[in-house]
Amino acid sequence: MKNKFFKKNINVKLNDILKVLNQKKQNKNFTVNDIKDLNQAKKNDISFLHSAKYLDILKNSNTKLIITNQKLKNKIPKGIKIILVPNVLLSVATVTSLFYPNSIDDAFDTQVKPVNPKKYLNLKIGINILLGKNVKIGKNCSIGHNSIIEQNVVIGDNCIIGNNVILKNTIIGNNTNILDGAIIGKKGFGFFPGKKKNIRYPHIGSVIIGDNVEIGCNNTIDRGSLSNTVIGDGTFLDNQVHIAHNVKIGKNCIITGQVGFAGSSTIGNRVMIGGQAGISGHIKIGDNVQVGGGSGVIKNIPANTKVMGYPAKNIRDFLKQ
Repeated sequence: MKNKFFKKNINVKLNDILKVLNQKKQNKNFTVNDIKDLNQAKKNDISFLHSAKYLDILKNSNTKLIITNQKLKNKIPKGIKIILVPNVLLSVATVTSLFYPNSIDDAFDTQVKPVNPKKYLNLKIGINILLGKNVKIGKNCSIGHNSIIEQNVVIGDNCIIGNNVILKNTIIGNNTNILDGAIIGKKGFGFFPGKKKNIRYPHIGSVIIGDNVEIGCNNTIDRGSLSNTVIGDGTFLDNQVHIAHNVKIGKNCIITGQVGFAGSSTIGNRVMIGGQAGISGHIKIGDNVQVGGGSGVIKNIPANTKVMGYPAKNIRDFLKQ
């Protein structure tokens, strides 16, 4: 699927990648289509493996070219070409910038203009609404005062966008409400600490919001790095919720105030999370899980479980203590 929001360099060769990674060039040089995570990668894409926890995904991946380290080298199936590096994620950031040179820049859209409501069907608007190029808005929508919708954003039918909302790199379904002050689609907080300076990680993903969703006031939802950040159909987010890059939240979840999700966590369907809970990165929470307020989830939680505390544990065990 073509990236709607970031222009790709379509002439990247294997030797171009090896050059930016300070590797020796090879005689067999060929065009590499894109950089993708293991789930999305196709035969002509480059991907990466930085942790053994993703070996099951690797087994089903279509990639034939992968960045990894010496520790994981022997885990790579035969037939996949390996690029060995000392720091996988730093190398992925470098290669991503090669494919998407503008992905580090998160500057505001300089080409936004005042909205012309006549271009859209039954659009109601407040004062000082700015739209970028190629924005798509469905029928019967409304947009509140001082909101900015940047280029290529897609909004479905019957949606309400509140006051002082900023939307970028985002696709929104039907019948969804975005309340006042929400900022959706900004780059994630991904970087590598360095001796001289911190190195930013490019974010070329989007935010995908389903149908019948409510995003509360002053929510911040980061776009994905390589994959997308996803909010499933029917999910409600209370005020002041933060969702980091690559988070996947399922359908019909209820997330109450001041909950924070670290990057790449996956939340099942019908999950309920109490106020001020924290969800660590790269973990999975199953369907129908209930997490008590103020809890700290630092490991996977199986489906149909109630947990509470820090670290979060089965609620019966928590109450016994």
